[in-house]
Amino acid sequence: MKNKALRLSRGTAMLKDYFIRRALYLIPVLIFISVMSFSLIYIAPGDPAEIMMTSPSGGYDEAAVEAFRIAHGLNQSFYIQYLNWLKDAAVGDFGYSYMSGQPVFETVLNAFRNTLTLSILALAIALVIAIPLGIVSALKHNTVVDAACRLGALIGVSMPNFWQAYLMIILFSVILHWLPASGFGHGTDVSYMIMPAIVLGTGSAAVMMRMVRSSMLDVMGKEYIQTARGKGLSEKIVIIRHALKNALVPVVTVVGLSTGFLLNGSVVVETIFGWPGVGNLVVNSILSQDYMMVQGSVLFVAIIFLLINFFCRLSLRLGKPGDTL
Repeated sequence: MKNKALRLSRGTAMLKDYFIRRALYLIPVLIFISVMSFSLIYIAPGDPAEIMMTSPSGGYDEAAVEAFRIAHGLNQSFYIQYLNWLKDAAVGDFGYSYMSGQPVFETVLNAFRNTLTLSILALAIALVIAIPLGIVSALKHNTVVDAACRLGALIGVSMPNFWQAYLMIILFSVILHWLPASGFGHGTDVSYMIMPAIVLGTGSAAVMMRMVRSSMLDVMGKEYIQTARGKGLSEKIVIIRHALKNALVPVVTVVGLSTGFLLNGSVVVETIFGWPGVGNLVVNSILSQDYMMVQGSVLFVAIIFLLINFFCRLSLRLGKPGDTL
């Protein structure tokens, strides 16, 4: 009992140290991302003040331009602007949109809710496809079924999102008239989500399916699987209770990273389907040269991606406290 309590105490201390160490790693990464995000306004061509104050006829008033610079702090040095922006961003104030005048954080947060909804549905589709096919492919190793699953995964990985999206629009919207080609459904209308979710989900499913297959093949060769079979357990119990439980552990990381990539990959898909998420917001902000909105969107998505990766690694650590990640 005393040895068990000592091991538990050591495991808790190691987990605490790991959590602090990984959290500290996030600080320089976040600083680097914030610098890159803020630098967008300087990397982009043209003067933001002149762009915003230019009339439809192509002219602008110098006094209005200078007033815009002063109002938005653009007359200060790069370092002063960055420190002020970072100080405000740390408390959730990403500034105001140059175009609409709305708070950037609220606008990005509303768009992120739509992206998150789409990503969750896409992830569910990916898991429903990947886990069963990955298991079947591993159990039917080197058979026609395995070859068909691997071929499907290869097609899913190789097919560009935009091409698949256009094919689905042509088939289900133009030819069959089953689903709307683009837009945003309100309330319980999920018809607008089906095609973009499938496009995002199938690409992730291909990667997950490969991981599940590889992990299952590795686990099925372990000694404890042979021991379970030697005890007379049925093959179904061996697979579900012993093989699958251990095979899905490394898949957790892939699922977490896939969630982050779904958020990033939604830029193209949301633009094609007209889905009002963060991806669509970034594209429209770039086209309208709304740099404050672009800065806030990029930083927000980067933080979400880092947090997802952080908690996925932490979940693996909780599952195997004695390992080193």
